Amino acid sequence: MVRVVILAAALIGGAIGVAPAAQADPPYRYCKDAYADGKANMTKDDPGYADHLDRDGDGIACEKKS
Repeated sequence: MVRVVILAAALIGGAIGVAPAAQADPPYRYCKDAYADGKANMTKDDPGYADHLDRDGDGIACEKKS
């Protein structure tokens, strides 16, 4: 019986430890927030992309010249 309780506790504890962390706040409100997170030149398939970050409407948000 003790083994069952220990096994159950280990499984529950393991499941909690495996839970994915919540993703930060993309899409970003401002490009400065994206830059601070190391993101720039985001295309439409990037989870951080948002139309309001794409000033010229070319499909690339928070453009930075290299």
